Amino acid sequence: MQLAGRLGGAAALWLLLVTHVVAAFDPITVGIAVAAASALTGYLSYKDVFCRFAECCHKEQQLNASALKLELEERLFGQHLATEVLLKALTGFKNNENPKKALTLSLHGWAGTGKNFVSQIVAENLHRKGLKSNFVHLFVSTLHFPHEQHVKLYQDQLQRWIRGNVSACANSVFIFDEMDKLHPGLIDAIKPFLDYYEQIDGVSYRKAIFIFLSNAGGDLITRTALDFWRAGRTREDIQLKDLEPVLSVGVFNNKHSGLWHSGLIEKNLIDYFIPFLPLEYRHVKMCVRAEMKARGSAVDEDIVTKVAEEMTFFPKDEKIYSDKGCKTVQSRLDFY
Repeated sequence: MQLAGRLGGAAALWLLLVTHVVAAFDPITVGIAVAAASALTGYLSYKDVFCRFAECCHKEQQLNASALKLELEERLFGQHLATEVLLKALTGFKNNENPKKALTLSLHGWAGTGKNFVSQIVAENLHRKGLKSNFVHLFVSTLHFPHEQHVKLYQDQLQRWIRGNVSACANSVFIFDEMDKLHPGLIDAIKPFLDYYEQIDGVSYRKAIFIFLSNAGGDLITRTALDFWRAGRTREDIQLKDLEPVLSVGVFNNKHSGLWHSGLIEKNLIDYFIPFLPLEYRHVKMCVRAEMKARGSAVDEDIVTKVAEEMTFFPKDEKIYSDKGCKTVQSRLDFY
């Protein structure tokens, strides 16, 4: 038994060495090495071993809801609504073994309020490599769809890309940044993939996730937040029902939202419109502290205050909200 144990350990060690070496070569070579090592060890399946050294799309991709909750609460500042809705939407979707449609989330708010940051957190909690994963796809409107005269070409390319990647991994995540800069009508190309079809040409899209990021609706969100503030109510009193209907109608009628008169809204295919509230002075200070900790620096409250006070705030009289959120915190901190 002792000899067998030593042999098993030696085989496992050999496996580690060989797979690291052949990882630099082609997948077939890696596959042969892994298969041989699996036969020697006798207790690991080919897939188990292969997925230790290469990213795999697991049929049942699990979500650690507790870890996601903790990360959102500790790293996302001033966004109680976004935290609450994201947890509810993602947990419910991932716990459902047979969803009826893809999950579609539309995140709205001014720049610097945390939309991109949240999409990164979500990606990392759904796929180990986050935004670098082969199963997470980021589209930036001004980069990937720059020319209005090529909308039809972009639509065809987008459909082929989504179809091919969902065929390879049912749990694929698609993130569309700068939705407010997307040409009108372009996004409707993905409508069939968001609908309630069981399959389209033999492919099911029901386990995919689509996330839209947009500045559109930021004015509507700010107006509601200001109304609450002027009425002596806290931002935490704001509920989703106070903003979601206003947002959906607002972006539907906004020619610069990317969702102007979109069938995605008309057919109720967007599951949640998630508002990101404008950030106050105290939230900017939280961002500065977090950035200092991320850099491995001791938190210096004098510097925190200086950076926060350099930001500009609105409205002109009350000066409640940072006009850039936390977007310029990193660059401003560089001066200290």
